[in-house]
Amino acid sequence: MHETKEINALFHLLDDPDQEVYDTVASKILLFGKEIIPNLEHLWENTIDESIQERIEQVIHRVHYKDLQTALLQWSNAEAPDLLQGAILVARYQFPDMQSNSVLTEIERIKRNIWLELNNYLTPLEQINVLNSMIYNYFGLKGEEVAYVRKNQFFINQVIESKKGNPLTNGIVYQSLCAMLDLPVYAVNIPRQFILAYFDSFYDFTEPPRPDDVRILFFIDPIQGQIYTHQDVEGYLKRMSIQPVPSYFNPQSNKKVIQFLLGELLKCFQDDKEAYKQEELRELIKLLNE
Repeated sequence: MHETKEINALFHLLDDPDQEVYDTVASKILLFGKEIIPNLEHLWENTIDESIQERIEQVIHRVHYKDLQTALLQWSNAEAPDLLQGAILVARYQFPDMQSNSVLTEIERIKRNIWLELNNYLTPLEQINVLNSMIYNYFGLKGEEVAYVRKNQFFINQVIESKKGNPLTNGIVYQSLCAMLDLPVYAVNIPRQFILAYFDSFYDFTEPPRPDDVRILFFIDPIQGQIYTHQDVEGYLKRMSIQPVPSYFNPQSNKKVIQFLLGELLKCFQDDKEAYKQEELRELIKLLNE
């Protein structure tokens, strides 16, 4: 963006010791949108004072965050929000300059290889065996239990790059591929788990679900693709002393999955210096309720 007298004046005020002045200046800079980021980066490179550099970094973060809020709200208001695109937006919180093409290209490559192996004569279980072989053997995706110290496993670009995720991000990869291949696999709301379910293709989503619902053919653990039966899930709920309720077996919307991803991600930021990130992520979760 071409620097104007107004921009230069605002930049000169970034070192004002008065917090109220700084907040006013930062708010006015935000009005220029992300086009002003190169100017801010140039200012940072030509600033010696580390405290001023830190303020510039804060302003750059706020510009990126405002842009992300707009993009996430547009995604949320779409007629059918795409799950993979939602995960990419979440990754942009930590990696605002990330290019989504590498993620989309790799997912498309896996999808194409799965599609070549599928045919109309395969049973649902055989279809999932093909997916598991391609996702976990051919592509080499690994999975680990959720650990909030491994925050990169919550960002889809890092998962695709490292080929290592947690149940949530692996599940997003898995469900996204199923959506591309028209396979009726959706996340369900089993407590303390992120698990997928293969629904009968004739499932009527307007009818209330039941714990013993035969319209769910089986369940899939996205860590490594392990298959679970209804009996397995019932056994798990008994061991956890959890009374099964119909809502546990309801397909989760893509917005709900992304809200859950944001909610788990905010638990990664426990340091006092990162408290503002928890608040920002809570704001993004609320945004998806609007």
